[in-house]
Amino acid sequence: MTEDQGPTSPVAVVTGAGSGIGKVVARAFLGAGYCVAVTGRRRERLEEAIAGADGAAGALVVPADVGDPDSVDELFAAVRARWGRVDVLFNNAGTFGPAAPPDEIPVDAWLDTVRTNLTGAFLCARAAFATMRAQSPQGGRIINNGSISAQVPRPWSAAYTSTKHGVTGLTKSLSLDGRPFGIACGQIDIGNAATDMTAGFSAGARQADGSTAPEATFDVAHVADAVLYMAGLPLEANVQFLTIAARTMPYIGRG
Repeated sequence: MTEDQGPTSPVAVVTGAGSGIGKVVARAFLGAGYCVAVTGRRRERLEEAIAGADGAAGALVVPADVGDPDSVDELFAAVRARWGRVDVLFNNAGTFGPAAPPDEIPVDAWLDTVRTNLTGAFLCARAAFATMRAQSPQGGRIINNGSISAQVPRPWSAAYTSTKHGVTGLTKSLSLDGRPFGIACGQIDIGNAATDMTAGFSAGARQADGSTAPEATFDVAHVADAVLYMAGLPLEANVQFLTIAARTMPYIGRG
C-alpha cells in the first residue's frame, strides 16, 4: 500500500504490541482485516509478534516510547503518512511497576510507572484524538486497557493501581470530550489473562490477608475477541466499561 492510496480497511494502532495482550490483540486486528500499526520499544519484538499472522502484510511496525511526547508524535505521523487516518487506538502499553509497601516504593520507580501507564496513555490518546478530530470522515474509537486494578487494588501496588485509576478518569474525560467529534472512548478491565506478565499467578499471588495463593487465569484470546467487539461497533454506540476476568479470580470478594 502506498502513501497516496489511503486505507481500504479501518486503521488501528496498538501500543505495547510486542508481547502479551498487545501482541494477541494486534494479531486479531490483522486477522479481522484491519490495517494495523504496532508499536513498542523494540523493533525486533514487534516484528516477531506479527510474524506469520493472518494479514501481516497490513501491518506497520513503528518502534516508539509512549512516555516520550516526540516519539508519540512521530508514531502517529508515520501512521498518517501510511494510511491518512486512525480509526481505533488500543491504548495498551503498561508496566506493573514496583511491588512494595508505599513507604518502600522508590520515587523513581513511581515516576517511571506513571510515565508509562498514565502519561503514555494520555499522550497516545491525545495524538489519536487530534488525528480523529481532523480527518474526514471525522471520528474514531479509543479503547484503554484499564485492568482490574482500575477498580480494586492488589496488595503492594500503589503505583500501578493509582495509574490505572487515572486511566479510568482519562477514559471518562475522552468519552465526554469526544462527543462533538464522533470520537468514542471505552475501557476494558482485564483480570488474570494468561500472558508472560501473569505467568507466576498460578504458582501463587499475594492476597489481601497477606497470604499467597494460586489464582486462575484465562485464555488471552478472549480479550482480543472483546476488544474486536468494542472496536467493531458503529460510532453511535459505545461500550463504556467492560470487565473480563478468570471466573474464579479472587476479584469479587477481594479484601
